[in-house]
Amino acid sequence: MSLPARRRVAVVGTGAIVSGGHLPALRAHADRTELVAAVDVDQVRLDAFRASAGERIAGFTSMSAMLDAVRPDLVLIGTPPSLHREQTVAALKAGAWVLCEKPLCLSLAEYDDIAAAEEASGAYASVIFQHRYGSGAAHARALIRGGELGAPLVAHCQTTWHRDAAYYSVPWRGRWATEGGGPTMGHGIHQFDLLLHLLGEWEEIRAMAARLVHDTESEDVSTALVRFRGGALATVVNSVLSPDEVSRIRVDCADATVELTHLYGHSNDDWSYTPARHVSAERAEAWRTPVADVPSSHTAQLEVLLDAYDAGVRPPGSGAEARSTLEFAAALYKAAFTGAPVRAGGIGPGDPFYAAMHGGHPDWAPEERA
Repeated sequence: MSLPARRRVAVVGTGAIVSGGHLPALRAHADRTELVAAVDVDQVRLDAFRASAGERIAGFTSMSAMLDAVRPDLVLIGTPPSLHREQTVAALKAGAWVLCEKPLCLSLAEYDDIAAAEEASGAYASVIFQHRYGSGAAHARALIRGGELGAPLVAHCQTTWHRDAAYYSVPWRGRWATEGGGPTMGHGIHQFDLLLHLLGEWEEIRAMAARLVHDTESEDVSTALVRFRGGALATVVNSVLSPDEVSRIRVDCADATVELTHLYGHSNDDWSYTPARHVSAERAEAWRTPVADVPSSHTAQLEVLLDAYDAGVRPPGSGAEARSTLEFAAALYKAAFTGAPVRAGGIGPGDPFYAAMHGGHPDWAPEERA
């Protein structure tokens, strides 16, 4: 049997996330990918990236020019969030699959534009939620979804990080039109995406948000209470105000507590399982994390996407999965800003929170500029 062809890949944006995340992933899968082009509006940064990539790749300052000249199989997007929808749709229309940094877009309306482009092109767009793809996460999901730990009952999802004023001096950060939101969209989305991956469909959200420190349009902290379709109740905290930084997920099931504690990425050792008193030692031993240790990373997610490409099927982290996580963020904002609970599926065309995460709320929408 012949091996699948190497996929011709272009990167759009050549900043830190592409150099530090996507480029190592491509090198790890060099037997399956070939980096053929890079795009950046900053010629100096583009030239520096091409030199560091160590490959003879074409450079472009225009994405449309790159798509016309190169016709890549896969486009990796690592630009600021406000560009994601336009660039993703352009790549899809050119027939390329897309792997885009989070958030894939800034609203549910934008997401549905991407879904329409997928439908028209037959290509797919996935969002980088690399915490789903470590071996520890895959193992925990299999145990929880398979009922091995008993019914999920209580969960906690915590992204308590710290960002200073210098971080928000970057012009596109902290603004609805360019970042889409605060730590709910830009930071905590990784952890609550993993929570959804572990527990399945959510049903209802009640929430609060505030600007306590930073002079931003969006929030710098949000909290939520969540009911899942299976009955579990969860708390979610998204903060950039926390000196002791940690990312944590804990799920209390009827027969065990599973907990993940890390910061920006996890390996098997970051997961723990605590059996309930009635559980035998033999049963608990079977929950041990697998021998193979695959850290959560762009490399792990790219492998899954390439497998889907070779099989010609929709990749994980796209379609309904990706939309559910974005809908969760929109619902959290709506619940926080209106003070009313929001149910899954309750935000659609005509709802102000469908068009923008701030929902036009007078206390949160950006001020009109003359």
